[in-house]
Amino acid sequence: MFSFFEGTPDLVCIASKDGYLKNVNKAVIDTLGYSKEELFSRHISSFVVTEDREITAKTRLDLLKGINLVNFENRYITKDGRIVWLHWTSFFLPEKEVVFAIAKNITLKKEAEKEVDKKYQKFKNLANHFKRSLEKDRKQFAIDLHEELAQLAAVINMDINSILSLNEELHDVVKQKLTHASEVTGLLIQAIRKIAFEISPYMLDDFGLKETLNYLCQDFTQNNDISCNMRLDFNEADLTQEVKVDFFRICQEAMRNVIKHARATEVNLSILDFSHGIELVFSDNGMGFENIDRMQFSGLGNLRDRVESLNGSFAINSSKSEGTTLKVVISK
Repeated sequence: MFSFFEGTPDLVCIASKDGYLKNVNKAVIDTLGYSKEELFSRHISSFVVTEDREITAKTRLDLLKGINLVNFENRYITKDGRIVWLHWTSFFLPEKEVVFAIAKNITLKKEAEKEVDKKYQKFKNLANHFKRSLEKDRKQFAIDLHEELAQLAAVINMDINSILSLNEELHDVVKQKLTHASEVTGLLIQAIRKIAFEISPYMLDDFGLKETLNYLCQDFTQNNDISCNMRLDFNEADLTQEVKVDFFRICQEAMRNVIKHARATEVNLSILDFSHGIELVFSDNGMGFENIDRMQFSGLGNLRDRVESLNGSFAINSSKSEGTTLKVVISK
């Protein structure tokens, strides 16, 4: 027992029931920098970082009730003011009224994780910057399409109709060509407006996510003869503009995949507010996929990337002849 107590690189402690150290090995002294006298004279909680004291005290009470402590992590302040992370395994010996505890110093691991998190946050911020920049560029392009090209086409259509009003002076062939040109110009205006909406959902700013998705659903049904059912029950004030745009893009991409791959006759979209977060579910009754891991339709990666940028969870289920369902949850 003595050889293990002093020979192990782990921190080994024996503490009284009331929270004072009774014995420690050399690893504890080397790690924390206090002498045995200093360690034994103070309550254990005084060495713990202030923010970790409450959870440490609660865990200690559970330990005294016979609940063994496994994989518990907290932070200690060394004598020279540094903070070290310790990973504990402890159990209470009621017949001796002492706690036996072993800890590993995981400070280097925690610092490495912190550095990874820092880099991840940096890249995430950069990705979000590019995403916002892209949406801004899309919005400007959509405005240019709608305000410039559509208006020019509308002026051309007005001129054509003005010429057509000179009914007696026009040859029948000319009237026929002008009528056709007017119809084509009308279709062009509709196409420009549709493309502008797909590039940037300008309705989001003016009417909100619910109205924009309602328009998207109606347009989807009208152009593809696929029934689109919606259930929207959430507070738009709880969603940032970024989430609104991403939810729109997710629905838009899901509808594109239905058109390209699903052979469905019906889709269902719901966005509901739960205590754990906002949940988006999109399903179709199409052909489905036998092996979900081999699904290669083009938008899946885009969907995952969007959800991950929001720190959300993404799941997709599919089976042959039973359709496909995707589920997105964004925490509040």
